[in-house]
Amino acid sequence: MPGSQYRVPSAKIHHSQYSLTDSSEIGPEDEDADGELRLTPLQKLTTALCKDEKTIKELIIGRRVGFYKVRGEIGSGTFSRVKMAFNALTKDKVAIKILDKTRLDHQAQRLLSREISSMESLQHPNVVRLYEVVDTPSRLFLVLEYAGGGDLHNRICSEGKLSDNTCKITFAQILSAIKYMHNLNIIHRDLKAENVLFTCSGCVKVADFGFSTQVSNRNDTLDTFCGSPPYAAPELFKDEYYVGPQVDVWAMGVLLFFMVTGSMPFRAETMGKLRRSIIDGAYTVPPWVPGPCQRLIKGILKPAPAERCAIDQMLGCDWLLPVEFPWSLVPPEPVSPLQSLLDLDRGDLEEEVEEEVRVLLEELGFTSEHLRNNPLKESRSPVTGVYRILLHRAQKRRGYDTPPVVRGMVRDPKREGLRAYRGLRHTSKFCVLS
Repeated sequence: MPGSQYRVPSAKIHHSQYSLTDSSEIGPEDEDADGELRLTPLQKLTTALCKDEKTIKELIIGRRVGFYKVRGEIGSGTFSRVKMAFNALTKDKVAIKILDKTRLDHQAQRLLSREISSMESLQHPNVVRLYEVVDTPSRLFLVLEYAGGGDLHNRICSEGKLSDNTCKITFAQILSAIKYMHNLNIIHRDLKAENVLFTCSGCVKVADFGFSTQVSNRNDTLDTFCGSPPYAAPELFKDEYYVGPQVDVWAMGVLLFFMVTGSMPFRAETMGKLRRSIIDGAYTVPPWVPGPCQRLIKGILKPAPAERCAIDQMLGCDWLLPVEFPWSLVPPEPVSPLQSLLDLDRGDLEEEVEEEVRVLLEELGFTSEHLRNNPLKESRSPVTGVYRILLHRAQKRRGYDTPPVVRGMVRDPKREGLRAYRGLRHTSKFCVLS
Protein backbone atom coordinates (compact mmCIF):
# COMPACT_ATOMS: atom_id res chain seq x y z
CA MET A 1 0.00 0.00 0.00
CA PRO A 2 1.15 3.62 -0.45
CA GLY A 3 3.36 4.65 2.42
CA SER A 4 4.11 1.05 3.40
CA GLN A 5 7.84 1.76 3.27
CA TYR A 6 7.29 3.85 6.40
CA ARG A 7 5.52 1.06 8.31
CA VAL A 8 6.16 1.09 12.07
CA PRO A 9 5.58 -1.75 14.56
CA SER A 10 3.25 -1.64 17.54
CA ALA A 11 3.48 1.18 20.03
CA LYS A 12 4.97 -1.06 22.71
CA ILE A 13 8.42 -0.92 21.16
CA HIS A 14 10.57 2.02 20.03
CA HIS A 15 10.90 1.52 16.29
CA SER A 16 11.33 3.75 13.31
CA GLN A 17 11.15 3.31 9.58
CA TYR A 18 13.88 2.14 7.19
CA SER A 19 14.68 -0.75 9.60
CA LEU A 20 15.86 1.69 12.24
CA THR A 21 15.14 -0.45 15.26
CA ASP A 22 15.51 0.12 18.95
CA SER A 23 14.33 -2.86 20.96
CA SER A 24 14.01 -1.06 24.29
CA GLU A 25 10.64 -1.25 26.00
CA ILE A 26 8.62 1.90 26.55
CA GLY A 27 8.77 2.90 30.17
CA PRO A 28 6.55 5.00 32.43
CA GLU A 29 8.34 8.17 31.33
CA ASP A 30 6.91 7.64 27.84
CA GLU A 31 3.33 7.94 29.09
CA ASP A 32 1.51 11.14 30.07
CA ALA A 33 -0.49 11.68 33.27
CA ASP A 34 -3.54 9.86 31.90
CA GLY A 35 -1.54 6.78 30.95
CA GLU A 36 -1.75 7.62 27.22
CA LEU A 37 1.27 6.87 25.06
CA ARG A 38 3.39 9.97 24.42
CA LEU A 39 4.99 9.70 20.97
CA THR A 40 8.15 11.44 19.92
CA PRO A 41 8.05 13.66 16.79
CA LEU A 42 9.77 10.86 14.87
CA GLN A 43 7.18 8.30 15.97
CA LYS A 44 4.32 10.66 15.09
CA LEU A 45 5.75 11.30 11.64
CA THR A 46 6.45 7.65 10.78
CA THR A 47 2.99 6.67 12.02
CA ALA A 48 1.40 9.37 9.84
CA LEU A 49 3.41 8.25 6.81
CA CYS A 50 2.02 4.75 7.32
CA LYS A 51 -1.55 5.29 8.52
CA ASP A 52 -2.77 8.86 7.97
CA GLU A 53 -4.86 9.06 4.78
CA LYS A 54 -4.05 12.72 4.12
CA THR A 55 -0.31 12.13 4.51
CA ILE A 56 -0.40 9.05 2.28
CA LYS A 57 -2.30 11.02 -0.38
CA GLU A 58 0.37 13.74 -0.22
CA LEU A 59 3.02 11.06 -0.81
CA ILE A 60 1.14 9.75 -3.85
CA ILE A 61 0.63 13.13 -5.52
CA GLY A 62 4.14 14.38 -4.77
CA ARG A 63 3.30 16.89 -2.05
CA ARG A 64 5.55 14.88 0.26
CA VAL A 65 8.88 13.18 -0.38
CA GLY A 66 10.06 11.08 2.54
CA PHE A 67 10.34 13.39 5.56
CA TYR A 68 9.85 16.52 3.41
CA LYS A 69 6.77 18.60 2.63
CA VAL A 70 7.09 19.93 -0.92
CA ARG A 71 6.01 23.43 -1.91
CA GLY A 72 6.40 25.57 -5.04
CA GLU A 73 8.84 25.20 -7.94
CA ILE A 74 11.93 27.42 -7.84
CA GLY A 75 13.80 26.26 -10.96
CA SER A 76 14.06 23.73 -13.77
CA GLY A 77 16.60 22.12 -16.07
CA THR A 78 16.75 19.70 -18.99
CA PHE A 79 16.12 16.60 -16.90
CA SER A 80 15.10 18.08 -13.56
CA ARG A 81 12.91 20.45 -11.59
CA VAL A 82 13.81 22.13 -8.31
CA LYS A 83 11.19 22.74 -5.65
CA MET A 84 11.28 24.37 -2.27
CA ALA A 85 10.39 22.09 0.65
CA PHE A 86 10.91 21.77 4.38
CA ASN A 87 11.78 18.91 6.67
CA ALA A 88 8.72 17.85 8.64
CA LEU A 89 10.80 17.19 11.78
CA THR A 90 13.29 20.07 11.84
CA LYS A 91 11.12 22.62 9.92
CA ASP A 92 14.22 23.77 7.97
CA LYS A 93 13.76 24.86 4.35
CA VAL A 94 15.49 22.78 1.69
CA ALA A 95 15.62 22.64 -2.09
CA ILE A 96 14.66 19.35 -3.73
CA LYS A 97 16.03 18.55 -7.18
CA ILE A 98 13.63 16.11 -8.81
CA LEU A 99 14.84 13.87 -11.63
CA ASP A 100 12.63 11.65 -13.74
CA LYS A 101 14.57 8.37 -13.97
CA THR A 102 12.56 7.21 -16.99
CA ARG A 103 14.00 10.10 -19.05
CA LEU A 104 17.64 9.48 -18.15
CA ASP A 105 19.75 7.67 -20.72
CA HIS A 106 22.97 5.88 -19.81
CA GLN A 107 25.10 9.03 -20.07
CA ALA A 108 22.67 11.08 -17.97
CA GLN A 109 22.65 8.36 -15.32
CA ARG A 110 26.44 8.38 -15.27
CA LEU A 111 26.50 12.18 -14.84
CA LEU A 112 23.94 11.93 -12.06
CA SER A 113 26.05 9.37 -10.25
CA ARG A 114 29.04 11.71 -10.52
CA GLU A 115 27.00 14.63 -9.24
CA ILE A 116 25.97 12.73 -6.11
CA SER A 117 29.48 11.42 -5.58
CA SER A 118 31.00 14.90 -5.90
CA MET A 119 28.51 16.50 -3.52
CA GLU A 120 29.02 13.73 -0.95
CA SER A 121 32.71 14.66 -0.87
CA LEU A 122 32.23 18.43 -0.53
CA GLN A 123 31.72 20.16 2.82
CA HIS A 124 32.58 23.83 2.36
CA PRO A 125 30.90 27.13 3.33
CA ASN A 126 30.68 28.16 -0.35
CA VAL A 127 29.38 24.89 -1.82
CA VAL A 128 25.71 23.88 -1.74
CA ARG A 129 25.25 20.95 0.63
CA LEU A 130 23.65 17.62 -0.17
CA TYR A 131 21.53 16.53 2.80
CA GLU A 132 19.83 13.41 1.52
CA VAL A 133 18.97 11.30 -1.53
CA VAL A 134 15.46 9.82 -1.79
CA ASP A 135 15.18 7.07 -4.40
CA THR A 136 11.84 5.82 -5.75
CA PRO A 137 11.13 3.52 -8.74
CA SER A 138 10.41 6.45 -11.09
CA ARG A 139 12.16 9.45 -9.54
CA LEU A 140 15.30 10.48 -7.72
CA PHE A 141 15.18 13.37 -5.27
CA LEU A 142 18.31 15.25 -4.21
CA VAL A 143 17.61 17.15 -0.99
CA LEU A 144 19.89 20.19 -1.05
CA GLU A 145 20.68 23.25 1.00
CA TYR A 146 18.23 26.08 0.23
CA ALA A 147 20.13 29.30 -0.53
CA GLY A 148 17.13 31.64 -0.78
CA GLY A 149 18.91 34.72 -2.14
CA GLY A 150 18.66 34.10 -5.89
CA ASP A 151 21.47 33.55 -8.36
CA LEU A 152 24.21 35.79 -9.72
CA HIS A 153 22.82 35.87 -13.26
CA ASN A 154 19.40 37.16 -12.25
CA ARG A 155 20.92 39.64 -9.83
CA ILE A 156 23.09 41.25 -12.49
CA CYS A 157 20.36 41.15 -15.12
CA SER A 158 17.93 42.94 -12.79
CA GLU A 159 20.30 45.26 -10.89
CA GLY A 160 23.28 45.71 -13.21
CA LYS A 161 26.96 45.22 -12.50
CA LEU A 162 28.10 44.69 -8.93
CA SER A 163 30.01 47.27 -6.93
CA ASP A 164 33.77 46.77 -6.59
CA ASN A 165 33.54 45.58 -2.98
CA THR A 166 30.63 43.23 -3.73
CA CYS A 167 32.62 41.79 -6.65
CA LYS A 168 35.59 41.17 -4.35
CA ILE A 169 33.49 39.45 -1.70
CA THR A 170 31.59 37.35 -4.25
CA PHE A 171 34.59 36.35 -6.34
CA ALA A 172 36.73 35.50 -3.31
CA GLN A 173 34.08 33.02 -2.17
CA ILE A 174 33.85 31.40 -5.61
CA LEU A 175 37.64 31.13 -5.60
CA SER A 176 37.71 29.50 -2.18
CA ALA A 177 35.08 26.95 -3.26
CA ILE A 178 36.90 26.04 -6.48
CA LYS A 179 40.27 25.86 -4.73
CA TYR A 180 38.76 23.45 -2.20
CA MET A 181 37.22 21.33 -4.97
CA HIS A 182 40.43 21.17 -6.96
CA ASN A 183 42.33 20.10 -3.84
CA LEU A 184 40.00 17.08 -3.81
CA ASN A 185 40.58 16.57 -7.57
CA ILE A 186 36.96 17.49 -8.34
CA ILE A 187 36.41 19.60 -11.47
CA HIS A 188 33.12 21.53 -11.75
CA ARG A 189 33.05 22.02 -15.56
CA ASP A 190 29.86 24.11 -15.56
CA LEU A 191 30.73 27.30 -13.74
CA LYS A 192 28.37 30.10 -14.79
CA ALA A 193 26.42 32.90 -13.15
CA GLU A 194 23.25 30.76 -12.97
CA ASN A 195 25.13 28.26 -10.80
CA VAL A 196 26.37 30.85 -8.30
CA LEU A 197 23.70 31.23 -5.60
CA PHE A 198 23.36 33.60 -2.65
CA THR A 199 22.02 32.96 0.81
CA CYS A 200 19.88 35.66 2.42
CA SER A 201 22.95 36.70 4.43
CA GLY A 202 25.02 37.19 1.27
CA CYS A 203 27.09 34.00 1.45
CA VAL A 204 27.94 32.58 -1.99
CA LYS A 205 27.10 28.95 -2.81
CA VAL A 206 28.50 27.22 -5.90
CA ALA A 207 25.81 24.83 -7.15
CA ASP A 208 24.89 22.29 -9.84
CA PHE A 209 27.50 19.55 -10.05
CA GLY A 210 25.78 17.74 -12.91
CA PHE A 211 28.88 17.97 -15.14
CA SER A 212 31.44 17.56 -12.39
CA THR A 213 33.99 14.81 -12.40
CA GLN A 214 36.70 13.54 -10.07
CA VAL A 215 40.13 12.75 -11.47
CA SER A 216 42.95 10.78 -9.91
CA ASN A 217 45.35 13.64 -10.57
CA ARG A 218 44.65 17.29 -11.36
CA ASN A 219 46.86 17.06 -14.44
CA ASP A 220 44.81 14.21 -15.91
CA THR A 221 43.32 15.12 -19.29
CA LEU A 222 39.61 15.04 -20.16
CA ASP A 223 37.83 15.00 -23.51
CA THR A 224 34.13 15.74 -22.88
CA PHE A 225 32.75 19.15 -23.86
CA CYS A 226 30.81 20.37 -20.83
CA GLY A 227 29.16 23.57 -19.73
CA SER A 228 27.75 26.67 -21.39
CA PRO A 229 29.49 27.93 -24.58
CA PRO A 230 29.90 31.59 -23.42
CA TYR A 231 31.89 30.29 -20.41
CA ALA A 232 33.79 27.58 -22.31
CA ALA A 233 37.59 27.75 -22.52
CA PRO A 234 39.24 27.89 -25.97
CA GLU A 235 40.58 24.35 -25.71
CA LEU A 236 37.04 22.99 -25.43
CA PHE A 237 36.28 24.25 -28.94
CA LYS A 238 39.34 22.55 -30.45
CA ASP A 239 38.23 18.94 -29.91
CA GLU A 240 41.40 18.32 -27.96
CA TYR A 241 42.13 16.81 -24.58
CA TYR A 242 42.06 19.41 -21.83
CA VAL A 243 43.11 19.76 -18.19
CA GLY A 244 40.11 20.26 -15.90
CA PRO A 245 41.28 22.93 -13.41
CA GLN A 246 42.31 25.32 -16.19
CA VAL A 247 38.81 25.08 -17.70
CA ASP A 248 37.28 26.08 -14.35
CA VAL A 249 39.80 28.94 -14.09
CA TRP A 250 38.75 30.30 -17.50
CA ALA A 251 35.08 30.19 -16.48
CA MET A 252 35.94 32.17 -13.34
CA GLY A 253 37.51 34.82 -15.55
CA VAL A 254 34.28 35.09 -17.54
CA LEU A 255 32.32 35.29 -14.28
CA LEU A 256 34.57 38.06 -12.97
CA PHE A 257 34.20 40.07 -16.19
CA PHE A 258 30.42 39.66 -16.01
CA MET A 259 30.32 40.81 -12.38
CA VAL A 260 32.41 43.97 -12.83
CA THR A 261 30.99 45.08 -16.19
CA GLY A 262 27.46 43.66 -16.31
CA SER A 263 28.17 42.15 -19.74
CA MET A 264 29.87 39.06 -21.14
CA PRO A 265 33.41 39.27 -22.53
CA PHE A 266 32.61 37.08 -25.55
CA ARG A 267 29.43 37.85 -27.50
CA ALA A 268 28.42 36.88 -31.03
CA GLU A 269 25.36 36.35 -33.20
CA THR A 270 26.29 32.79 -34.12
CA MET A 271 28.03 29.89 -32.42
CA GLY A 272 30.75 29.96 -35.07
CA LYS A 273 31.62 33.59 -34.35
CA LEU A 274 31.48 32.99 -30.59
CA ARG A 275 33.87 30.06 -31.01
CA ARG A 276 36.28 32.19 -33.03
CA SER A 277 36.30 35.09 -30.57
CA ILE A 278 36.93 32.73 -27.62
CA ILE A 279 39.74 30.87 -29.39
CA ASP A 280 41.34 34.21 -30.32
CA GLY A 281 40.79 35.66 -26.85
CA ALA A 282 39.15 38.69 -28.46
CA TYR A 283 37.65 40.82 -25.68
CA THR A 284 38.10 44.32 -24.28
CA VAL A 285 38.06 45.30 -20.62
CA PRO A 286 36.40 48.73 -20.14
CA PRO A 287 38.93 51.37 -19.00
CA TRP A 288 36.87 52.27 -15.92
CA VAL A 289 37.42 48.81 -14.36
CA PRO A 290 39.99 49.24 -11.52
CA GLY A 291 43.55 48.48 -12.61
CA PRO A 292 44.15 45.54 -10.19
CA CYS A 293 40.92 43.93 -11.37
CA GLN A 294 41.84 44.47 -15.03
CA ARG A 295 45.18 42.74 -14.45
CA LEU A 296 43.42 39.80 -12.81
CA ILE A 297 40.95 39.40 -15.68
CA LYS A 298 43.72 39.56 -18.27
CA GLY A 299 45.78 37.09 -16.27
CA ILE A 300 42.89 34.59 -16.31
CA LEU A 301 41.46 34.97 -19.82
CA LYS A 302 44.52 33.82 -21.73
CA PRO A 303 43.92 31.44 -24.66
CA ALA A 304 46.89 29.24 -23.73
CA PRO A 305 45.85 27.19 -20.66
CA ALA A 306 49.37 27.05 -19.21
CA GLU A 307 49.60 30.85 -19.19
CA ARG A 308 46.48 31.43 -17.09
CA CYS A 309 46.71 32.51 -13.48
CA ALA A 310 46.70 29.65 -11.02
CA ILE A 311 44.12 29.85 -8.25
CA ASP A 312 46.92 30.42 -5.73
CA GLN A 313 48.00 33.50 -7.69
CA MET A 314 44.43 34.75 -7.86
CA LEU A 315 43.97 34.38 -4.12
CA GLY A 316 47.08 36.46 -3.48
CA CYS A 317 46.48 39.18 -6.08
CA ASP A 318 46.39 42.89 -5.18
CA TRP A 319 42.70 43.25 -6.00
CA LEU A 320 41.64 40.67 -3.39
CA LEU A 321 44.07 41.92 -0.76
CA PRO A 322 41.48 43.61 1.48
CA VAL A 323 39.21 40.53 1.61
CA GLU A 324 39.19 38.87 5.02
CA PHE A 325 37.55 35.50 5.70
CA PRO A 326 35.96 34.77 9.10
CA TRP A 327 36.24 30.98 8.93
CA SER A 328 38.80 30.59 11.70
CA LEU A 329 35.87 31.08 14.09
CA VAL A 330 34.15 27.92 12.84
CA PRO A 331 34.65 24.32 14.05
CA PRO A 332 35.87 21.68 11.57
CA GLU A 333 33.75 19.10 9.81
CA PRO A 334 33.76 15.67 11.49
CA VAL A 335 35.59 12.81 9.82
CA SER A 336 33.31 10.23 11.46
CA PRO A 337 29.91 11.78 12.26
CA LEU A 338 28.55 8.57 13.78
CA GLN A 339 31.40 8.16 16.26
CA SER A 340 31.30 11.84 17.21
CA LEU A 341 27.70 11.35 18.31
CA LEU A 342 28.01 7.95 19.94
CA ASP A 343 31.42 8.08 21.60
CA LEU A 344 32.48 10.07 24.62
CA ASP A 345 35.55 11.29 22.73
CA ARG A 346 35.22 14.70 21.18
CA GLY A 347 36.62 13.61 17.81
CA ASP A 348 36.81 16.22 15.05
CA LEU A 349 33.59 18.02 15.92
CA GLU A 350 33.75 20.84 18.42
CA GLU A 351 32.24 19.67 21.70
CA GLU A 352 29.46 22.22 21.88
CA VAL A 353 28.30 21.51 18.31
CA GLU A 354 28.36 17.78 19.00
CA GLU A 355 26.28 18.21 22.13
CA GLU A 356 23.77 20.50 20.43
CA VAL A 357 23.19 18.04 17.56
CA ARG A 358 22.95 15.11 19.96
CA VAL A 359 20.33 16.86 22.11
CA LEU A 360 18.27 17.92 19.09
CA LEU A 361 18.28 14.39 17.68
CA GLU A 362 17.18 12.97 21.04
CA GLU A 363 14.36 15.53 21.30
CA LEU A 364 13.09 14.43 17.89
CA GLY A 365 13.12 10.78 18.96
CA PHE A 366 16.34 9.42 17.45
CA THR A 367 18.17 6.99 19.73
CA SER A 368 21.76 5.76 19.70
CA GLU A 369 20.52 2.55 18.09
CA HIS A 370 18.95 4.52 15.24
CA LEU A 371 22.36 6.05 14.63
CA ARG A 372 24.18 2.72 14.78
CA ASN A 373 21.77 1.20 12.25
CA ASN A 374 22.18 4.13 9.83
CA PRO A 375 25.73 5.22 8.97
CA LEU A 376 25.54 9.00 8.76
CA LYS A 377 27.70 9.07 5.65
CA GLU A 378 25.03 7.16 3.69
CA SER A 379 22.92 9.83 1.97
CA ARG A 380 20.03 7.48 1.16
CA SER A 381 18.73 7.64 4.72
CA PRO A 382 16.32 10.11 6.34
CA VAL A 383 18.38 9.90 9.53
CA THR A 384 21.36 11.25 7.61
CA GLY A 385 19.19 14.01 6.19
CA VAL A 386 18.02 15.13 9.62
CA TYR A 387 21.53 14.86 11.05
CA ARG A 388 23.10 16.94 8.27
CA ILE A 389 20.41 19.61 8.50
CA LEU A 390 20.84 19.93 12.27
CA LEU A 391 24.64 19.94 11.97
CA HIS A 392 24.53 22.68 9.35
CA ARG A 393 22.11 24.68 11.47
CA ALA A 394 24.46 24.46 14.47
CA GLN A 395 27.46 25.43 12.35
CA LYS A 396 25.66 28.42 10.83
CA ARG A 397 24.90 29.71 14.31
CA ARG A 398 28.65 29.74 14.87
CA GLY A 399 29.45 31.72 11.75
CA TYR A 400 29.93 28.94 9.19
CA ASP A 401 28.03 30.79 6.46
CA THR A 402 29.35 34.26 7.28
CA PRO A 403 30.61 35.98 4.12
CA PRO A 404 34.05 37.63 4.09
CA VAL A 405 34.46 41.38 4.53
CA VAL A 406 36.58 44.07 2.89
CA ARG A 407 38.97 45.62 5.42
CA GLY A 408 39.62 48.87 3.59
CA MET A 409 42.79 50.50 2.30
CA VAL A 410 46.04 48.54 2.29
CA ARG A 411 49.15 50.61 3.03
CA ASP A 412 51.82 48.29 1.65
CA PRO A 413 50.32 46.13 -1.12
CA LYS A 414 53.34 43.84 -1.56
CA ARG A 415 53.83 43.11 2.12
CA GLU A 416 50.12 42.93 2.88
CA GLY A 417 49.49 40.74 -0.16
CA LEU A 418 51.89 38.11 1.12
CA ARG A 419 50.42 38.28 4.61
CA ALA A 420 46.83 38.11 3.38
CA TYR A 421 47.57 35.14 1.12
CA ARG A 422 49.30 33.26 3.92
CA GLY A 423 46.31 33.99 6.12
CA LEU A 424 43.94 32.53 3.53
CA ARG A 425 46.05 29.39 3.35
CA HIS A 426 46.29 28.72 7.04
CA THR A 427 43.48 30.29 9.09
CA SER A 428 40.54 28.24 7.84
CA LYS A 429 39.73 25.12 9.81
CA PHE A 430 37.11 24.12 7.25
CA CYS A 431 39.17 24.15 4.10
CA VAL A 432 42.91 24.09 3.60
CA LEU A 433 43.74 26.42 0.75
CA SER A 434 47.34 25.36 0.35
